[in-house]
Amino acid sequence: MNPIVPVPLSMLDLVAVREGRSVADALAVARRTAQHAEQLGFARYWLAEHHNMAGIASSATAVLVGHIAGATQRIRVGSGGVMLPNHAPLVVAEAFGTLAELYPGRIDLGLGRAPGTDRETMRALRRDRVESEDDFPRDVAALQRLLGEPDPGQRVVAMPGAGTRVPIWLLGSSLFSAQLAAERGLPYAFASHFAPRLLLQALDLYRRLFRPSAELANPRVIIGVPLVAAPTDEEAQFLASSVYQRVLGILHNDRQRLQPPQAGFVESLAPGERAGIADFLGCAVVGGPDTVRQGFAALLEATQADELMLVCDVYQPELRWRALDIAAQAMAALG
Repeated sequence: MNPIVPVPLSMLDLVAVREGRSVADALAVARRTAQHAEQLGFARYWLAEHHNMAGIASSATAVLVGHIAGATQRIRVGSGGVMLPNHAPLVVAEAFGTLAELYPGRIDLGLGRAPGTDRETMRALRRDRVESEDDFPRDVAALQRLLGEPDPGQRVVAMPGAGTRVPIWLLGSSLFSAQLAAERGLPYAFASHFAPRLLLQALDLYRRLFRPSAELANPRVIIGVPLVAAPTDEEAQFLASSVYQRVLGILHNDRQRLQPPQAGFVESLAPGERAGIADFLGCAVVGGPDTVRQGFAALLEATQADELMLVCDVYQPELRWRALDIAAQAMAALG
């Protein structure tokens, strides 16, 4: 067996609104979490676009990217991702071009092809626009042009944006974006934090089909990892009941704010509900320091990922930050 080499850790934040607390509190927790992640040496801090979802305050993603970048010094900040069907490429290029000018060398643009919401809300975002399978590749290409150097005589120029070459990552939970990222020579992030089923197949496809580009010489992969860490496995499982409650709400289309942990929650569920949660969280790492280290090692051995992007939703913010401490120590111990 080859030794497991530590890789960078990053963070994906949906900016959870906690039960009994406000949106302003959620934004303050995200800001403090980003600062803590930076202190731990995390590589990047991404924010995910969602709309019309109770308990998630990350809808104005570009605004939040600027907020977090302004509160930190070194960590890369970006979208994980901007849901491109909801936006005209020029608007995205101008927003992220502005961010790149404000925080040079620190902004990432992760792009997803799902709307990140229901159909009615999608229509509210883009009015009566009819989507086709060709739209996402075309919009990605448009963004690449708008963020690159303008061609002679180019009529539409992103200002700001042109020439900033903000790094574009393609995100996905299926094979479509894996193939597109390979064809375009772009880095790829798989959404295994909520849809792990096609993880290995997508990574294999991406690596086999990868074509070097001006942006990237070799494949580069991030995988999403749900994390709940604590000093003991028992406490971690207790704290993870907040996540289990959220997942059960998603499965039952009953989205709520992030709930406090609940003793005996898993034991109270029907077998089918337990199986649904386990499937959703197939890449989750939940436990004490040794369990976290072993979980990271197993994921890295299976995927050969270049980076792990943690999704860590613990109800009590101080215990969330402690979980990131444990994760950083566990990754360092893999050396």
